[in-house]
Amino acid sequence: MKKTTFNFLSKKGIQEMLSRETYDRGNGATILLYNQTLQTVILIKQFRFPTYVNGNITGMLIETCAGLLNENSPEEAIRRETEEETDYVLSSVKKVFEVYMSPGSVTEKLYFFIAEYTSDMKTETGGGVEDEDIEVLELSFHTAMQMIATGEIKDGKTIILLQHLALSKIME
Repeated sequence: MKKTTFNFLSKKGIQEMLSRETYDRGNGATILLYNQTLQTVILIKQFRFPTYVNGNITGMLIETCAGLLNENSPEEAIRRETEEETDYVLSSVKKVFEVYMSPGSVTEKLYFFIAEYTSDMKTETGGGVEDEDIEVLELSFHTAMQMIATGEIKDGKTIILLQHLALSKIME
């Protein structure tokens, strides 16, 4: 958490001194794995403490694979995270956009990716590292979209990527 005081030129042409707090956690990347033939997606389920303290009784969250860049390029980072969290080693990834997820207070920019997966890409080495306890879910695309409506999926990045697949007609 950082508090910064700075000069700002308002739209009225007035120079103002403002003070703002920001939380800098670094930039990250997220990815939605999909299989167009099977009409399935890979999501993960893990405990997220911030959701627990904000009303999520179990603290468990269904989401897309994601992680911090940690000095890597977005593509390198998402390939690493995908293998660590989901067991899949991807042949190619496609960047679809960059998003500031909470620009009112958090500096993080999130790089969004999609990638097609097949069963032969699975390595059996995933499930998270260190203190991560990750369950890998393979769901039908239709089921995942219904889970948004029922509130079973509440993660913003996951909803954005699922809707991207729907809008782009990648999944029918």
